[in-house]
Amino acid sequence: MFDLKANGTSVKTEVVAGTTTFFTMAYIMVVNPLILSQAGVPFEQSFTATIIAAVIGTLLMGLVARYPIAVAPGMGLNAYFTYSVVQGHAGIGYIEAFSAVFIAGLLFLLLSMTTLRRRLIEMIPANLKHAITVGIGLFIAFIGLRMSGIVTAHPDNLVALGDLHQPSVILAMVGLVITLILLARNIKGALFIGMIITGIMLILRTCCISAAALYRPPRCRKGYWYGIRLRRCPMSLRTGYMPLYSPSCS
Repeated sequence: MFDLKANGTSVKTEVVAGTTTFFTMAYIMVVNPLILSQAGVPFEQSFTATIIAAVIGTLLMGLVARYPIAVAPGMGLNAYFTYSVVQGHAGIGYIEAFSAVFIAGLLFLLLSMTTLRRRLIEMIPANLKHAITVGIGLFIAFIGLRMSGIVTAHPDNLVALGDLHQPSVILAMVGLVITLILLARNIKGALFIGMIITGIMLILRTCCISAAALYRPPRCRKGYWYGIRLRRCPMSLRTGYMPLYSPSCS
């Protein structure tokens, strides 16, 4: 159906590539609703719409266009929609902004049915195409740095360095460094592996905090500890912590 042999690929390769692509771009299912919710869009509705748009777009790309590209809502326009259109202009709500998005979508659909779209793309210089790609990438990276807390807003300089002592910031920086190292070594699925490692570290830290919160070392009360009568209460029991317990885990 997809002429895999003619295209020099196999079912195994496509399954691995599709799985890696899914986990690499799955973040958009949460990040897109989070950004749109700051414009007043209900999180549940935008969450469902994001998934539906990604499913329909990817199916059309694979079954109709026969092109191995996954399609999902982009990270650039949602930030522009929220911060520039809705929050940047008083009196414009997300409903009015969505009306403009709908009209723009119809115009792009009409352009796609003609040769004008291809001509417009061919008229753009190659260096400008690369610059647009880099600009969008830097914009998305800045959003990630802002949401992770690595950078924060500043009244004078607009951007300032965040609190690098926060656990979430440390985790984000460690995950970023791991991903960059994997990319530099040309390891396949570097983004996916970096996300998995970062997720595992987050799970371990969460479990560590939960264990520390649930653990309540026995206290020495009325001269008894686990039914054993003590003449003098040890310091570790009076403070409520066992010697092996490390508060730094939390």
